[in-house]
Amino acid sequence: MTPQPDDARLGDHVSKPRRGYWCECWTQDLTTQQQPTLLASFDAYSAPQADRWVAVALRTISPALDPDASDEAWIWLYEGRIQTRRALLRAEPCTVTITQAGTRVTWTIRPVLFLPLAHRQGVELPACTDNFRSHTPHASD
Repeated sequence: MTPQPDDARLGDHVSKPRRGYWCECWTQDLTTQQQPTLLASFDAYSAPQADRWVAVALRTISPALDPDASDEAWIWLYEGRIQTRRALLRAEPCTVTITQAGTRVTWTIRPVLFLPLAHRQGVELPACTDNFRSHTPHASD
């Protein structure tokens, strides 16, 4: 019996692009000129999974929010979430934003096409990977 290549054992999902949603959570200190900072990211494979990621985050932090920010969160959870889900199903990007004590928190959800990566379990990396070394700081750095 001839052994199958790794991608054949894993099924077709490894070799085909897959539709999904790229989700990010950004924070920005509004009291400074600082650029937004990426706090978290998540790859979702359905619209419900994508909006659920935002919903779980909002429900988790809502007890710690000031009244205005908490209202923003719950308005989205009760009303905006439905609109977000509909937009995602139409393959439109969505944004959810709340502001808490000078900090803006923004969740973004964008439709994407996830490209398969080479499955490397049990497979040697190509020889060229030895050409890439981590940067070792010099005394002058």
